[in-house]
Amino acid sequence: MKFKDFIKDKVILIVTIILALISIEILLLAYPIGIVVKIYITAIIVMVVAISLLLEYKRKQHFYNQLKANMDELKEKYLISEIIKTPNFIEGKILKEVIQDTGKSMLENVNYYKNIQEEYKEYIELWIHEVKIPIAASKMIIENHKNEITKSIDEELDKVENYTEQALYYARSNAVEKDYIITKTNLKEIVNGAILKNKSTLLNERVVLELKDLEQEVYTDSKWATFIVNQIIQNAIKYSKEENKRIEIFAKSKNDKVILYIKDNGIGIKQGEITRVFERGFTGENGRRIGQKSTGIGLYLCKKLCDKLRLGIELNSKKDEGTEVRIIFPKNSYTNLK
Repeated sequence: MKFKDFIKDKVILIVTIILALISIEILLLAYPIGIVVKIYITAIIVMVVAISLLLEYKRKQHFYNQLKANMDELKEKYLISEIIKTPNFIEGKILKEVIQDTGKSMLENVNYYKNIQEEYKEYIELWIHEVKIPIAASKMIIENHKNEITKSIDEELDKVENYTEQALYYARSNAVEKDYIITKTNLKEIVNGAILKNKSTLLNERVVLELKDLEQEVYTDSKWATFIVNQIIQNAIKYSKEENKRIEIFAKSKNDKVILYIKDNGIGIKQGEITRVFERGFTGENGRRIGQKSTGIGLYLCKKLCDKLRLGIELNSKKDEGTEVRIIFPKNSYTNLK
């Protein structure tokens, strides 16, 4: 709070006092009072007003400067009313009451929409679990009536199942910490679980899988990690070339971490798009190709879940040569890879 701004705010008061002093001096002309007395009376009034304004300025300057400093330092701005002291002037008290009422109203609105979002999330999860039942039943029927038509239907059902699983994990992604358990896990089991989910597609697309050095112990949640690896394998299949399709999966141990490599020889990603592949909804040139349908959610979800699980994820790619994704796991539960 600047002094000149304070004076500007008090300009009506100051002008009123000046006019009052002039009026007093005019009235005193009717009485036989000496000039020294008149000057003294004026000086006393001016001094009292100046001291009052200065004290008021100091009080308000301290309060507003402290308020601004707290706002600059506070991460959750809406908590400002909880840390500022009640000032000793009426405008400050009113301001604090208004801030408190505003903060209370804001929190009530946040809780209202949070509850709506939680109810919607619960509904989505319930719907996904329910829709999995007819999918599983359809697969059983197909298993007992195998032919070229049911084979094609089975492939489409695999896609539906993958999309429903993606939707489930997306719905849970904002509260991963409530649904995961970090344990010592064999990396090979995680990879095999992801491969099993894509077994039919891998066979139909005639993808050659090369697995090696996966007997590594890491600390993570196997369910969430399997989903992440599954999403990357699906991408590798989706953006593979027409012939000689190959996916290589292996692991390397380095100090206190294990790096899982998933490499393909697919169509790759052009250089300018690599930095954006983890953005939500980004599909790039490949996602807009004829015959490809991309939501731009898979890699975004992988990155989000890796951040929640405290895993690292990196991607390198060359157009028309292939893509390499690296997932970095800790060897123990105390290692922080972020």
